[in-house]
Amino acid sequence: MTTGADVVLRPLRPEDGAIVATLFGANGACGGCWCMHWRVPHGGRHWQAVKGAPNRARFLALVAAGRVRAVLAFAGDVPVGWCCIGPVEDFPRLEGARSLRRERPPGTWAVVCFFIKAGWRRRGIAGRLLAAAVDHAFAAGAAEIEGWPAVPRTDPMPGAFAWTGVPALFAAAGFSPLPRAPRARPIYVRRRPP
Repeated sequence: MTTGADVVLRPLRPEDGAIVATLFGANGACGGCWCMHWRVPHGGRHWQAVKGAPNRARFLALVAAGRVRAVLAFAGDVPVGWCCIGPVEDFPRLEGARSLRRERPPGTWAVVCFFIKAGWRRRGIAGRLLAAAVDHAFAAGAAEIEGWPAVPRTDPMPGAFAWTGVPALFAAAGFSPLPRAPRARPIYVRRRPP
């Protein structure tokens, strides 16, 4: 059996739309999202209207234009994992997320999405993807990287609820939690090394 250590990682390329479509499958990773949740300014009825085919078309156009930053994981030629990262300005919905509101220094990037193909989870792939995404962001000039992991309520946590990662994943990658109210969603930050 292939382990997470046998998986090869590389940054997303503009010509990778078909590869990502294969990885995400007919559901666009989960519920027609197509890694567009944070790119669409509003939720509610607007989000319901763009889920599925509209998100797919817009997402694949952004990939082809080189406007999506992500890292892919492969087992041989088969895509098995995804981690999306980018400057917070790429994710307009973040501005309206009151639970994540904070003062962000210039050059802040965010880790917005993980997707590990069923059958490949719990093999360390997400940790390797996050490490590669962090390296990619700092190489591109990020001053700070943030993530908003979901706190597990069950073990194992269903993959659909872990799409922003879990606290242990970020802690293992050198991120530190910001002080927050006791029941607030955690925000983890890693600053560029001096």
